[in-house]
Amino acid sequence: MTDALIRLENQRRLYTGLGLVIAIAILVSGYQSAESLNSGGFVQGLSKFFDYPSQIVREAIAKGPEFWPLFPRFFPALIETLNIALVATLIGGLLAMILSLAATRNLDVPDRLIPVIRRIMDIMRAFPELIIALFLIFVLGASPVPAAIAVAFHTAGALGKLFSEINENIDVKQIEGLKATGASWIQRVRYGVIPQVLPNYTSYFLLRLEINVRASAILGFVGAGGIGSELARSIGWGDGAITSALFLMLFATIVIIDQLSSALRRRLTVATGGHSA
Repeated sequence: MTDALIRLENQRRLYTGLGLVIAIAILVSGYQSAESLNSGGFVQGLSKFFDYPSQIVREAIAKGPEFWPLFPRFFPALIETLNIALVATLIGGLLAMILSLAATRNLDVPDRLIPVIRRIMDIMRAFPELIIALFLIFVLGASPVPAAIAVAFHTAGALGKLFSEINENIDVKQIEGLKATGASWIQRVRYGVIPQVLPNYTSYFLLRLEINVRASAILGFVGAGGIGSELARSIGWGDGAITSALFLMLFATIVIIDQLSSALRRRLTVATGGHSA
């Protein structure tokens, strides 16, 4: 028995090694094929990696005192991006909560419904926001509305998966006690589930808001409005000073949101006496 296990282990290691060698060979051959089709080369291009960042920094410095008035000029575009991200996160988070509750096994949900809801959430997070936004822009036209719908759609699938995993780790004794007293399904969720999962829900919601701010900015490159549209325009025009200002505004916004989210998560953790994700 021991010799058979040793032989199986040796075979497994052999197959793993062969698979790794084949994967490396495919990657190398693919790289060589792609390199032969490029007008330049990877190694040659790598030396120029910092040329564009250094160029826009030099242009921003050369702008002198005229650089700082650029920030209030593009502040409305930043607000538009934040509005897209916030609305999309609120709608997506609410939909994710509903889907997650319908996809949790320990909440007396019909067994036939759970796999259906889980596959729906898989589909919702399988498509990147950019692909959904491009389709919606073709149907609805270029505006912030397609961006908000695309981000909300993807957010519902991503947060729904996380929320359902949180729901499955709750203490079911509270739900059983409420059920024994004759509480309805909605009452059991309201008083037995939500108080337990709310800190973790909030933590993931705030993390998703930060992600959606970046996603909303990226969608601006395809005509969805906001600071991304201004970035695409400034890069196309070759205006390094404006590009630097927009990057700084976006970076500062992400840092502020991250700090506010961390502070709120700490307050929730202390208030509940537990640990949020």
